[in-house]
Parts: sequence; C-alpha cells; structure tokens
Amino acid sequence: MEIRDYKSEDIIFFFKNLDEILNSVKEALKNDFPERYLTNNDIVNMLHISLRTLQDWRDNGRISYIQISGKVLYKESDIRNLLEDNYNER
Repeated sequence: MEIRDYKSEDIIFFFKNLDEILNSVKEALKNDFPERYLTNNDIVNMLHISLRTLQDWRDNGRISYIQISGKVLYKESDIRNLLEDNYNER
C-alpha cells in the first residue's frame, strides 16, 4: 500500500481540478445571478410603509418600477440602492 502525501501527482491533480471547479462555480454565481423582482406587498412589508406611501414614491419618481398589465414590480437592486442613497450616519 502506497502512502500518498501532498506531493503525490494524483493528489496535486485532484486539488488542481478542485480549484478549477471552484473558480467556475464562483464565476457562474457572479455573472449569472438573476435579478429578483418584488411586488407592492413585498416592499410594504420590507420597509414597513403603507401602500399609499409606496404609490407616492412612484408618482414622485422617488422609486423606479415596472408596470405590466396593471401589475407593479420593483427591482430588488433598485430598492437596495434607494436605501443606501438615503442612509445617514450619525
């Protein structure tokens, strides 16, 4: 029975392949992560605001949205940006 250590060719080959797979997965997650869309109720519950306040924000151009056949959707990234842009440190 042969004892294999970190210098063995098959161990080196194994870890090299493992690194390539890990890099491929990282790249796939970074580039192909789908945009998530939120509904009115999602935003109201997330931000603890009323539907009327959310409508005012839309009407005043404070928040971006998509409207398809009466259904209103918001990009999650737009909501994050809105929160970050209005963040005030003490």
